[in-house]
Amino acid sequence: MRFEPRRNKTVSPRTRRLRVAGGALCAAALAATLVTGCGQDSGDETAAATSEAAKVLPNQTTSPSGSVSPSGTAQLTEDQTKRKELLSTVKVTFDKAATTAVGEVSGGKLTDLDLEGIDDQDDDDATGSPSPTGSPTDGASPSPGGTESPGGTESPGGTGSPSPSGSAGSPKWVAEVVEEDGTAHNVTIDAVTGKVLDSSPDADQSDADKQKLADQISKTTQTPQQAAKVATDKKPGKVTSIALDENDSNVLVWQVDVVTKDWKKTTFDVDAAKGTITDEQVDDD
Repeated sequence: MRFEPRRNKTVSPRTRRLRVAGGALCAAALAATLVTGCGQDSGDETAAATSEAAKVLPNQTTSPSGSVSPSGTAQLTEDQTKRKELLSTVKVTFDKAATTAVGEVSGGKLTDLDLEGIDDQDDDDATGSPSPTGSPTDGASPSPGGTESPGGTESPGGTGSPSPSGSAGSPKWVAEVVEEDGTAHNVTIDAVTGKVLDSSPDADQSDADKQKLADQISKTTQTPQQAAKVATDKKPGKVTSIALDENDSNVLVWQVDVVTKDWKKTTFDVDAAKGTITDEQVDDD
């Protein structure tokens, strides 16, 4: 008996094509399923993260640079703006003004020195007026603090800059210098040029006033310059006022106003005999 060799089963070309096509379709379907699943998971994770961030910072907004947008707390008050504008025009410092004032009265001692207009909000003649003619111009009326209103045409440098001759718009130092017998003299100094604009005895001074001043200067061992240094050593800034007076405890003190770099004002009471600070008050306006 002869055995026929066993024939291998062959697959027709059509069947192979169908199998290949079917495999490709399955692979494509599997890939689509994987992509769809991954994309959905990614979207869910992003949405979840955004939702959590919104819960943590519901009200915070940021600028394009990523920093928190300004809240407005850094804006200057009306008083701070006025101090900034006025002091930007002052060229004669407190100590120079004090020396000039004392030089006007032979043997005199300084008991009071103020930068006029620094905190006089309702003073129509306050220094640093923004109008070049002393009156507001149409469309550029100044605000009560001496700043330009929106839409105004004031130049960046301020048109209230004082003239060298000491015009009405110039900032001024107003001093009281007292003789040994208590006679007071009023001295006005241009705070830009240092020129003495006026020097005359106080015509309204009574005998009682003279006696009180004479007693005060006899008890004072600290000069105004020394008191100013004590104050500015504690809080650096510009001295805008100093006055010899008695505090609530009847202690003779130098009251020193210091305007710091944030344009706030601090008033120090410096013991006129010991040179120590007895009180400190910050004006937040």
